[in-house]
This record gives sequence, structure tokens and C-alpha cells, in this order.
Amino acid sequence: MGSTEEIVDLEVAQLKMKKWRDEGYRNSDEIIELGESLLSDYASKLGEEIWVLFEQVCKASLDCNRMDLADTCIHALDKQFPASKRVMILRAMQLEAEDQHLKALDIYNNMLGTDPANLLARKRKISIFKDQNKIDETIEELNEYLEMFMGDQEAWMELCELYINQQDFSKAAFCMEELILSHPHNHLYHQRFAEIHYTMGSMNKAKKYFAQALQLDPNNVRALYGLYLATSNLTSSKNSTESKQNQKMSSWTADKALDLFGVNVSEDQKKTLTQMFDNMQLALPSNN
Repeated sequence: MGSTEEIVDLEVAQLKMKKWRDEGYRNSDEIIELGESLLSDYASKLGEEIWVLFEQVCKASLDCNRMDLADTCIHALDKQFPASKRVMILRAMQLEAEDQHLKALDIYNNMLGTDPANLLARKRKISIFKDQNKIDETIEELNEYLEMFMGDQEAWMELCELYINQQDFSKAAFCMEELILSHPHNHLYHQRFAEIHYTMGSMNKAKKYFAQALQLDPNNVRALYGLYLATSNLTSSKNSTESKQNQKMSSWTADKALDLFGVNVSEDQKKTLTQMFDNMQLALPSNN
């Protein structure tokens, strides 16, 4: 049995690797350095955990173009788990790292032929098309993926962004509707939905959802600015009552926005900020 210090070091190293694994860290160089040491020096003491370490180190190796180490990990996993789908995914990922995308796609397609709901294979296909800037194929794959995994917020948002880049705003709006239905209290989803409708010229709908975003988060400056722009556009309404209401709301949003910049805003600064509101166009879409 090793010394107490050695056992403590092993436990600390294992906990560190587990933390990186569970929290999705992409510190690949550190994972390789610590993981390779664990696998070579403590293999007999790792028990069943050795296999998840092989997988973790393999993925980090592919990130760092350490194909020799990736080969070693895949060989060990394949020997222990012959015909494993997880090992097949790793092999395909290695082909991706070697720019052999067609061979990788063949593996993913074969896997999906027998298991259409294979989450990893579908995500890897999307990743390949996205990396190759094949927008139509990426959109098609994302739509197929979301038919099976409708709860994936990140995928809906990614699809929305692609439709926006294609200027297909009605489909982008549909993506945001799906997100709002499943997460009605997320102010950023309401804000993005409003921005899309503003771009489409649907000012009343934009106004409604900018207001909703502000209700959920009164400090959302983008939503406040969007509400100002939408109501300003609606002040020319033929209905005098509606026009006055929108004019009043437009003034309120401008004053509220100025307040958010601080109470010590000078008159000149107020003028500058007001001109900025008047002259700027709503940019789509960035939450930075």
C-alpha cells in the first residue's frame, strides 16, 4: 500500500478530474497532463473509474491534436467495451479531428439508422455541418434533432440565430415562441422575440413583448430601448388615442432609460443620449 500522501494526492486528482468532467470544463491541456499521469501511474487503483478517465482524456487529446494519446485511449476502451456506441462516437470524433468528415458522417449515419434518437450522434452531425458552414444542412439537422429533443433550449436558440442570418424572420420567431412557451419567465426570450418582430415591422407585437421583457426585468436596457423605438414608430397611428398613448409611453421609456444611466446626468448628456435613441437602429440580436 502506498503512503498516506500518495493516497491523498490520488483522491485530490480524482476529485479534480471529476469536477472538470461534471462541469464540462474545456481545459484540455490540464486534463491531459493530470489524466495521463493518473492512467499511467495509478491504473491499478482507479477501479471502474479508469474507463471514464480514458474517455475524458481521449476527448481532451482530440482538442489538442494528440492523436497518439487518443489512439491509446480508444484502443483501451474498445478492448473493454467492444462495439460500444460511445467508443464509436470517439472514433468518429477522431476522424473529424483529422478532417475526414465524410467518414465521420458515415459512422454517425449508420448509428442513427439503427438508433434515430442517439443524442450524441445527432449533435456531432450538426457540429460537422456547422463547422463547414453548410447552413442549409445545419438547419435541416437541427430541425430533425428538435423533433426528438424539444426541450433543448440551446438548440432552439441556435436554430433561431441561423434563421435570422438567413433573414427568415418568421421561422426565427417560431423558434422563440417555442422557448417562451416552455420558459415564460425568461426576459431575454421575450426581448429577442420582440426584436425579431421589430425587424419584421410588426410594431404592436414588438411593443407587447418588449413591455413583457421589462415587466420580467425592469433593468433590461435593450428591452427598454426597443420599447422606445417601437412606441416611437407607432406614434403616427391614425387612431389619435393610440397615437397619444404611444407618444406618452415613448417619452416614459426615454426618461426611464436616462434614469438607468444615473441620477447625475447633465442636460448636455441627456441631449446626447436622447439623440442616440433617435438615431440608432435596433441591432439583431446580441445580449452582450
